[in-house]
Amino acid sequence: MKVTKLDERFFDSTRGRIVSSLRESSRTVNDLAVELGLTDNAVRSHLLTLERDGLVRQSGMQRGTRKPHFAYELTPEAENLFPKAYDALLNQLLTSLKGRLPPAALEDVLREVGRSLAARHSSDKSADNPEARLQNALEVLKAIGGSPSVEREGDRLLIRSSGCPLSAAVAEHPEVCELAEALVAEIIGMPVREHCNRGASPKCCFEIGESRQTTSTDS
Repeated sequence: MKVTKLDERFFDSTRGRIVSSLRESSRTVNDLAVELGLTDNAVRSHLLTLERDGLVRQSGMQRGTRKPHFAYELTPEAENLFPKAYDALLNQLLTSLKGRLPPAALEDVLREVGRSLAARHSSDKSADNPEARLQNALEVLKAIGGSPSVEREGDRLLIRSSGCPLSAAVAEHPEVCELAEALVAEIIGMPVREHCNRGASPKCCFEIGESRQTTSTDS
Protein backbone atom coordinates (compact mmCIF):
# COMPACT_ATOMS: atom_id res chain seq x y z
CA MET A 1 0.00 0.00 0.00
CA LYS A 2 1.38 3.39 -0.92
CA VAL A 3 0.62 5.66 2.01
CA THR A 4 -0.12 9.28 1.32
CA LYS A 5 -2.29 10.88 3.99
CA LEU A 6 -4.96 9.60 6.32
CA ASP A 7 -7.35 11.73 8.32
CA GLU A 8 -7.57 11.82 12.10
CA ARG A 9 -10.27 9.12 12.15
CA PHE A 10 -7.61 6.53 11.36
CA PHE A 11 -5.89 7.19 14.68
CA ASP A 12 -9.18 6.67 16.51
CA SER A 13 -9.47 3.18 15.03
CA THR A 14 -7.89 0.08 16.54
CA ARG A 15 -5.23 -0.09 13.83
CA GLY A 16 -4.50 3.57 14.31
CA ARG A 17 -4.03 3.01 18.04
CA ILE A 18 -1.66 0.13 17.30
CA VAL A 19 0.34 2.35 14.93
CA SER A 20 0.50 5.12 17.55
CA SER A 21 1.69 2.66 20.19
CA LEU A 22 4.37 1.19 17.94
CA ARG A 23 5.64 4.67 17.16
CA GLU A 24 6.72 4.95 20.79
CA SER A 25 8.60 1.63 20.80
CA SER A 26 8.40 -1.93 19.49
CA ARG A 27 5.71 -4.12 21.07
CA THR A 28 4.77 -7.80 21.19
CA VAL A 29 1.28 -9.08 20.53
CA ASN A 30 0.80 -9.52 24.26
CA ASP A 31 2.04 -5.98 24.98
CA LEU A 32 -0.50 -4.54 22.54
CA ALA A 33 -3.31 -6.77 23.80
CA VAL A 34 -2.81 -5.58 27.37
CA GLU A 35 -2.35 -1.95 26.42
CA LEU A 36 -5.40 -1.76 24.15
CA GLY A 37 -7.68 -4.20 25.98
CA LEU A 38 -7.88 -6.65 23.07
CA THR A 39 -7.43 -10.38 22.67
CA ASP A 40 -4.19 -11.70 21.26
CA ASN A 41 -6.03 -12.99 18.18
CA ALA A 42 -7.58 -9.58 17.55
CA VAL A 43 -4.17 -7.93 17.73
CA ARG A 44 -2.67 -10.53 15.38
CA SER A 45 -5.44 -9.89 12.86
CA HIS A 46 -4.80 -6.14 12.87
CA LEU A 47 -1.04 -6.61 12.69
CA LEU A 48 -1.46 -8.93 9.71
CA THR A 49 -3.38 -6.22 7.86
CA LEU A 50 -0.86 -3.55 8.80
CA GLU A 51 2.00 -5.82 7.65
CA ARG A 52 0.23 -6.40 4.34
CA ASP A 53 -0.13 -2.64 3.91
CA GLY A 54 3.58 -2.13 4.51
CA LEU A 55 3.14 -0.20 7.75
CA VAL A 56 4.37 -2.73 10.32
CA ARG A 57 7.10 -5.36 10.33
CA GLN A 58 8.61 -7.88 12.75
CA SER A 59 11.68 -6.53 14.52
CA GLY A 60 13.11 -9.56 16.31
CA MET A 61 12.25 -11.43 19.45
CA GLN A 62 11.61 -10.38 23.05
CA ARG A 63 11.96 -12.70 26.03
CA GLY A 64 8.68 -13.83 27.58
CA THR A 65 7.80 -15.71 30.77
CA ARG A 66 7.54 -19.02 28.91
CA LYS A 67 8.97 -18.42 25.44
CA PRO A 68 10.25 -15.58 23.25
CA HIS A 69 7.68 -13.46 21.42
CA PHE A 70 7.91 -11.63 18.12
CA ALA A 71 8.20 -7.87 18.49
CA TYR A 72 6.72 -5.48 15.96
CA GLU A 73 7.76 -2.03 14.83
CA LEU A 74 6.68 0.56 12.27
CA THR A 75 8.22 0.66 8.81
CA PRO A 76 9.72 3.94 7.55
CA GLU A 77 6.70 4.31 5.25
CA ALA A 78 4.39 4.49 8.27
CA GLU A 79 5.83 7.89 9.21
CA ASN A 80 3.84 9.33 6.31
CA LEU A 81 0.69 8.68 8.32
CA PHE A 82 1.53 11.22 10.97
CA PRO A 83 0.62 14.89 10.59
CA LYS A 84 3.50 17.18 9.70
CA ALA A 85 3.92 20.89 10.28
CA TYR A 86 5.52 21.35 6.86
CA ASP A 87 2.45 22.88 5.22
CA ALA A 88 2.07 25.62 7.82
CA LEU A 89 5.82 26.27 7.85
CA LEU A 90 5.98 26.51 4.06
CA ASN A 91 3.10 28.97 3.95
CA GLN A 92 4.64 31.13 6.65
CA LEU A 93 8.06 31.03 5.01
CA LEU A 94 6.64 32.11 1.67
CA THR A 95 4.62 34.89 3.31
CA SER A 96 7.79 36.20 4.95
CA LEU A 97 9.82 35.96 1.74
CA LYS A 98 7.14 37.79 -0.24
CA GLY A 99 7.23 40.57 2.33
CA ARG A 100 11.00 40.97 1.93
CA LEU A 101 11.69 40.19 -1.74
CA PRO A 102 10.43 41.71 -5.00
CA PRO A 103 8.54 39.23 -7.22
CA ALA A 104 11.48 38.64 -9.58
CA ALA A 105 13.82 37.83 -6.69
CA LEU A 106 11.27 35.47 -5.14
CA GLU A 107 10.91 33.67 -8.47
CA ASP A 108 14.71 33.29 -8.66
CA VAL A 109 14.80 31.80 -5.15
CA LEU A 110 12.02 29.30 -5.89
CA ARG A 111 13.60 28.23 -9.16
CA GLU A 112 16.97 27.78 -7.46
CA VAL A 113 15.33 25.55 -4.86
CA GLY A 114 13.75 23.49 -7.65
CA ARG A 115 17.06 23.12 -9.47
CA SER A 116 18.88 22.18 -6.25
CA LEU A 117 16.28 19.53 -5.46
CA ALA A 118 16.58 18.16 -8.99
CA ALA A 119 20.37 17.93 -8.69
CA ARG A 120 19.98 15.60 -5.71
CA HIS A 121 17.93 13.17 -7.81
CA SER A 122 19.61 13.43 -11.21
CA SER A 123 21.71 10.53 -12.45
CA ASP A 124 24.63 10.62 -14.87
CA LYS A 125 23.37 7.32 -16.27
CA SER A 126 20.33 9.08 -17.75
CA ALA A 127 22.20 12.12 -19.10
CA ASP A 128 21.97 11.07 -22.76
CA ASN A 129 18.66 9.21 -22.53
CA PRO A 130 15.57 11.48 -22.81
CA GLU A 131 13.19 8.67 -21.86
CA ALA A 132 15.22 7.85 -18.75
CA ARG A 133 15.30 11.53 -17.77
CA LEU A 134 11.53 11.72 -18.18
CA GLN A 135 11.01 8.64 -16.00
CA ASN A 136 13.39 10.11 -13.43
CA ALA A 137 11.26 13.27 -13.30
CA LEU A 138 8.13 11.18 -12.73
CA GLU A 139 9.81 9.29 -9.88
CA VAL A 140 10.93 12.52 -8.21
CA LEU A 141 7.42 13.99 -8.46
CA LYS A 142 6.04 10.80 -6.91
CA ALA A 143 8.62 10.99 -4.14
CA ILE A 144 7.46 14.45 -3.09
CA GLY A 145 3.78 13.46 -3.12
CA GLY A 146 2.56 13.78 -6.69
CA SER A 147 0.79 11.21 -8.88
CA PRO A 148 2.25 12.01 -12.31
CA SER A 149 1.72 10.42 -15.68
CA VAL A 150 2.79 11.32 -19.22
CA GLU A 151 0.17 12.26 -21.79
CA ARG A 152 0.37 13.36 -25.41
CA GLU A 153 -2.10 15.89 -26.81
CA GLY A 154 -1.46 16.31 -30.51
CA ASP A 155 2.15 17.41 -30.75
CA ARG A 156 2.29 18.40 -27.06
CA LEU A 157 3.91 16.18 -24.42
CA LEU A 158 2.51 16.76 -20.96
CA ILE A 159 3.16 15.57 -17.43
CA ARG A 160 -0.11 15.61 -15.51
CA SER A 161 -0.75 14.78 -11.88
CA SER A 162 -4.11 14.03 -10.30
CA GLY A 163 -2.94 15.95 -7.25
CA CYS A 164 -0.38 18.53 -6.20
CA PRO A 165 2.40 17.86 -3.66
CA LEU A 166 2.37 21.58 -2.77
CA SER A 167 -1.41 21.95 -2.68
CA ALA A 168 -1.43 23.42 0.84
CA ALA A 169 0.58 26.40 -0.41
CA VAL A 170 -0.69 26.83 -3.97
CA ALA A 171 -3.91 28.70 -3.18
CA GLU A 172 -2.14 31.39 -1.18
CA HIS A 173 1.21 31.26 -2.96
CA PRO A 174 0.80 30.21 -6.63
CA GLU A 175 4.48 31.02 -7.14
CA VAL A 176 5.40 27.59 -5.74
CA CYS A 177 4.45 26.10 -9.11
CA GLU A 178 7.62 27.76 -10.45
CA LEU A 179 9.63 25.64 -8.04
CA ALA A 180 8.09 22.46 -9.44
CA GLU A 181 8.53 23.74 -13.01
CA ALA A 182 12.26 24.33 -12.43
CA LEU A 183 12.57 20.91 -10.78
CA VAL A 184 11.09 19.12 -13.81
CA ALA A 185 13.04 21.20 -16.34
CA GLU A 186 16.35 20.56 -14.59
CA ILE A 187 15.83 16.79 -14.51
CA ILE A 188 14.53 16.48 -18.07
CA GLY A 189 17.09 18.90 -19.48
CA MET A 190 14.52 20.64 -21.69
CA PRO A 191 12.36 23.77 -21.44
CA VAL A 192 9.23 23.13 -19.36
CA ARG A 193 6.18 25.31 -18.82
CA GLU A 194 3.66 24.79 -16.04
CA HIS A 195 -0.06 24.97 -16.83
CA CYS A 196 -1.18 23.94 -13.35
CA ASN A 197 -4.76 24.02 -12.14
CA ARG A 198 -4.74 26.10 -8.97
CA GLY A 199 -8.42 25.71 -8.18
CA ALA A 200 -10.08 24.09 -5.16
CA SER A 201 -8.31 20.79 -5.93
CA PRO A 202 -4.92 21.77 -7.38
CA LYS A 203 -3.46 19.56 -10.10
CA CYS A 204 -0.03 19.76 -11.70
CA CYS A 205 0.47 20.05 -15.45
CA PHE A 206 3.83 20.57 -17.15
CA GLU A 207 4.32 20.96 -20.89
CA ILE A 208 7.67 19.67 -22.05
CA GLY A 209 9.62 21.55 -24.68
CA GLU A 210 7.60 24.78 -24.62
CA SER A 211 9.45 28.07 -24.58
CA ARG A 212 9.50 30.08 -21.37
CA GLN A 213 8.25 33.10 -23.33
CA THR A 214 4.87 31.47 -23.91
CA THR A 215 2.10 32.83 -21.68
CA SER A 216 0.31 30.18 -19.63
CA THR A 217 -3.35 30.09 -18.70
CA ASP A 218 -4.40 28.27 -15.55
CA SER A 219 -7.10 25.71 -16.19
